Amino acid sequence: MKFCWCTITVKDMEESLKFYQEIVGLKVERRFNPGPGMEIVFLGDGETKVELISNEQVKDVSFGPNISLGFEVDSLDEMMNFIKEKGIEIHSGPFQPNPNTRFFFVLDPNGLKIQFVETK
Repeated sequence: MKFCWCTITVKDMEESLKFYQEIVGLKVERRFNPGPGMEIVFLGDGETKVELISNEQVKDVSFGPNISLGFEVDSLDEMMNFIKEKGIEIHSGPFQPNPNTRFFFVLDPNGLKIQFVETK
């Protein structure tokens, strides 16, 4: 068995796409409309994808405080500077739980915690 994707119901597809493409660096793999008032976009070029779903019938999108998606970066300091330049607030961190791992969190446009991680 392998993990295929993580599904995120989004408030605004274009705002969410901008975040995941420009900030996280994911590429659109597939985009389609499965029915009236709905749109689905799969992002990523690896084995595991992020699936964004926009549905006009869903008015409230919320996530619990204890879930996050993690993305590895080459330099945490460079990523923190990039995030600040884009006007995105750092939610929490940076943290260093051990000498080889550092990370921080931001919130995506839907309130989901996104973790950027540097490992050595």
